[in-house]
Amino acid sequence: MTVSTSPPTPATAADADVTATDATAADAILRRQRARESSARTYARSFPVVPVRAYGMTVEGADGRRYLDCLAGAGSLALGHNHPVVTEALRRTVDSGAPLHVLDLATREKDAFTDALFATLPSSFADRARIHFCGPAGTDAVEAALKLAQTATGRHGLLAFTGAYHGMTAGALAVSGGVAVKRPVPGIAAEVTRLPYPYSYRCPFGVGGERGARLSAVYAERLLDDPNGGVAPPAAMVLEPVQGEGGVVPAPDGWLREMRRITAGRGIPLIVDEVQTGVGRTGAFWAVEHSGTVPDVMVMSKAIGGGLPLAVLVYHEDLDVWPPGAHTGTFRGNTLAMAAGAATLRHVAREGLAERAARVGARMTARLDALRGELPVIGDVRGRGLMIGVELVDPGGAPDVRGALPPAPRTAARVRAACLERGLIVELGGRYDATVRLLPPLVITDEEAETVLERLSDALAEAAGRGGTGRPA
Repeated sequence: MTVSTSPPTPATAADADVTATDATAADAILRRQRARESSARTYARSFPVVPVRAYGMTVEGADGRRYLDCLAGAGSLALGHNHPVVTEALRRTVDSGAPLHVLDLATREKDAFTDALFATLPSSFADRARIHFCGPAGTDAVEAALKLAQTATGRHGLLAFTGAYHGMTAGALAVSGGVAVKRPVPGIAAEVTRLPYPYSYRCPFGVGGERGARLSAVYAERLLDDPNGGVAPPAAMVLEPVQGEGGVVPAPDGWLREMRRITAGRGIPLIVDEVQTGVGRTGAFWAVEHSGTVPDVMVMSKAIGGGLPLAVLVYHEDLDVWPPGAHTGTFRGNTLAMAAGAATLRHVAREGLAERAARVGARMTARLDALRGELPVIGDVRGRGLMIGVELVDPGGAPDVRGALPPAPRTAARVRAACLERGLIVELGGRYDATVRLLPPLVITDEEAETVLERLSDALAEAAGRGGTGRPA
């Protein structure tokens, strides 16, 4: 992989003056943001950076510092920032005079995007699939999936999992696991039955491993079949093949196959949320491919738009019972996103970037896992492909029945800050915000992967009280 990741340098003296001006104005921009934007802002609190240029996985701030970006738009930048394949597709589309906003009218760009997307899907799914273009965010696609299943089945209840994250609109929030954001919204999850997700390190059954996953499947099946279990036949089950915001928790392949068996045998549509796991992120083009699972519905967003807003629903044709207008949205016809998305999908497939993500991710995960013996603040290292989580713990705390130590969210926050000081952008997640998450672009080079590991290892060592150089980027 020989992708250049150095941002373009100023071409003229005027450009250099703009850079100096940007650096001078950065503090003022950040002050105005704090004064004018809502208190719900998130990433801006953790990363007080004003980006002015970005290329590959390198972001340059107005302060002149460069950062390696392991957040990548929360996984939406499969090819990193300003990849030539994406920028050329955008220029070509703009120069063609194509309409940029067409609601749900047919266009050449939409037709090409649909061809490119369906070519990546398992043939057993794609051959009888329909696609629906939603509003531009993944949460809207989740809403659409829930409405579709409820319309098709005539049922209302939903099955969802502990630790899940599916978005922030009402239905998506209802099937998500986070308690704090749901508490102020009374009755939001009244018709959602919560099932235990197989999280080996903090197993809900206290056993972990294959046995914990098996108990999760047995619990779900027996609950659904119990005439006094309190669960009416549901409209759908919704799950993530790897929980992202939940702490990078991969579902075992056997467990996913069990969920497919359980739902298929009871006429329950299975909705798989591939918003963060799709487009090669986990080492397969779609994460369900690892298990051979074929769902009834796939929810897709983030990387499918090549970095631009785009969200779609792909589902089995038997579920296509919606009347016209059953789920609409003004910005479901984003021509630029479809052009960038088609170019991205084809490039990932042509260059074998999913397979590369599997190889590089396995090396990075193994290197981080090897640090557990040296740094007791590391409780668990897990992930799939280039979706990696390092859960941090309190080494002096009392272990639970499974042997897991208490989570250490303050330590994780210090590690995130120490990474930023070293020129590395990482984010946190997990049940207690104690998991350091890595979502680098799929075009990460071997040299960049090594630098990421060095900077993260140094930050972890500092948090563990073993020094660390604190080297600036």
